[in-house]
Amino acid sequence: MELLSNFFKENHRQLIVTIIVIMAIYFLKLIINKIILKYGNHTHIKELRTRVIIKYSSILINILGLILLITIWGVTPEWIFATFASFFAIVGVAFFAQWSLLSNVTAGFIIYFTVPFRIGDTIKIIDKDNPIEATVEDIKAFYVVLRTNDGFPVTFPNNLILQKAISTIKSS
Repeated sequence: MELLSNFFKENHRQLIVTIIVIMAIYFLKLIINKIILKYGNHTHIKELRTRVIIKYSSILINILGLILLITIWGVTPEWIFATFASFFAIVGVAFFAQWSLLSNVTAGFIIYFTVPFRIGDTIKIIDKDNPIEATVEDIKAFYVVLRTNDGFPVTFPNNLILQKAISTIKSS
C-alpha cells in the first residue's frame, strides 16, 4: 500500500496531465468525427466511406496521443526517435515491394475529400492504350470498383485513378 502511495506522490503531475490528455483525445475524436460526418452528409458521400475515414483519423489521433503520453511520462526524445527509426526501418524493408499500399490509402483520402466522382456515376478513364468507360460501383480504401458497359467488373487502384484523366459522363 505504501508503494502505491509513494507512486501517487511522486507522479501526481503526470497522472493529472495523463487524465487531461486522455479526455482531450476523446473530445478531439468526437469533434473530428462530427466534422467528417457533417462533410459526408453535405457532399452526399456513402456512410460506409465516411466510416472508413473516421476509423483512419481515429487511429492517427490515437498514435499522436500515445506519443504525447510517452513524452509526459519522461521518455527521452532520443529513445522515441531510436524506437521509431527502428520500427520504420523494419516496416520499410517489409513493405518495400508493397509501397503502393500507402499511396492507395492516401489516394483514397484524397478521393474522399475532393469527390471527383460518386458511386453510381458513369466515368471515362482517358488512357491512350486502354480507355475505360464504366460505372462506379464502390470506392474502397485501396481501390475503386467499376463495371464496364459490357458488364465486366474492373478494379482500379486509387493511386492510378488520381494519375489518369477522368471524365464524368453521367452523374447519379
